[in-house]
Amino acid sequence: MRSILDRREFLKEGLAGVIASLAWVYSVNKGNCTDIDLQTNAMDPIAESYVKLMLKIAQYDPDYVLAEDYFGPEEWKPDTTKENTKVPLDELTLIAKKLIQQLDQLDRVKFDEMEKLRYAFLYTQISSAKAKIDIMSGQKMSFDEESLALYSVKAKQQDESYFKGVIGELNKILPGQGSIVERANKFKSEFFIPEDKLHTVFTTALAEARRRTLEHIQLPKNEGVELELVKDKPWLAYQQILGNSKSLIQINTDLPLHMFYAIDLACHEVYPGHHTHSTLLEDRLMKGRKWVEFSLNSMFVPFVLIAEGIAEYGIELAFPMSERIAYEKAVLFPLAGLDSSKVEQYNEVRELSNKLSPEWDIQVARQYLDGIINRDEAVKLLIKYSLCNTEEASKSIEFFDKYKSYIISYGVGKEIISEYIRRNGGTETNHKKRWDLFCGILSTPQTPSGLQSA
Repeated sequence: MRSILDRREFLKEGLAGVIASLAWVYSVNKGNCTDIDLQTNAMDPIAESYVKLMLKIAQYDPDYVLAEDYFGPEEWKPDTTKENTKVPLDELTLIAKKLIQQLDQLDRVKFDEMEKLRYAFLYTQISSAKAKIDIMSGQKMSFDEESLALYSVKAKQQDESYFKGVIGELNKILPGQGSIVERANKFKSEFFIPEDKLHTVFTTALAEARRRTLEHIQLPKNEGVELELVKDKPWLAYQQILGNSKSLIQINTDLPLHMFYAIDLACHEVYPGHHTHSTLLEDRLMKGRKWVEFSLNSMFVPFVLIAEGIAEYGIELAFPMSERIAYEKAVLFPLAGLDSSKVEQYNEVRELSNKLSPEWDIQVARQYLDGIINRDEAVKLLIKYSLCNTEEASKSIEFFDKYKSYIISYGVGKEIISEYIRRNGGTETNHKKRWDLFCGILSTPQTPSGLQSA
């Protein structure tokens, strides 16, 4: 069994040729998001074996590939009606190694740009799957080692002075008595969406987010979403892919929801975020190219950084600050019966809060999961800089316990998407270019390393 350092070299060596050759001249920079001709190549059987491997791993960890997140042939699923159907972990390791060897042996010289992207995608996903098998086999990893092994990146260690500086800015915006945590939570409590208005506010925000997205991205005519308010979940919101361009969006109402969640969740989960992303992948790659690797989703692979980065970046792309303020003031705040005269101040607090979290959440999760601090200490630290209350902090700990280093996907994923778009000309003064580049990422197979080097 390889050590974590061996694995880093293993990944580095295998991807070096791919990343170096990835010129990224595909239609991403043209921003046309059009369909492309079918191609059949030697990666198809590897992709099929990858899907079957992922389903076998999920027998050990059902969260790895949820039943509702698989859309491939029924006969590929392991037969769980029989006893002892699990493939031994050492055999799964050999399968993953063999798939990587098969990829290494392919002649990539004749690959077009989409095939190069597909190759890099399969390589990173399978390498991550092998790391997951190692973890299930008992290999111990720190928070950073796990994130590097599963997601191919690790989050930077932010100095505490950064968070103190943001708190200083909040102190100026929210003067008064009591700690900044007390003042911030008191201020935010003025903007809870009344429970009887939740569905109306969210569906209204969804409709506007969809309208803005369709100005830039063509979606299948039959696409659509269903919204459901739920309770007793470790997450705030979740997109379940139903197939055929449909999604179920669930929003957890265990705790009161602030007004900023209306636009944030509408964009993150749906337009132009997760639903839009999964719809285009299904339409262009799974159905259009018959690339079976897109017939399932897993939370614990490098691609989730792309997915979460897209979802986070899509918020500010669909609703630039001035437009967001105008829409909230004219539509959403009155709809929820809230004071719209404080929209500007509210968004200042929201923006500064976003600089604290998820950055600070990652710092706390790292210490907590590495055993440096206990649960009570983690709750106190979250309250200190994430400006949450005890209930919200406890919910975050539940998330850390269940999903481990997945927490890096939001902040690191957004940074990867943002930097790629900025580096390729998608500046704030060139909004169309930003959408064009974003659209290209949405409908192509991507890896964190690929975008970081493009």
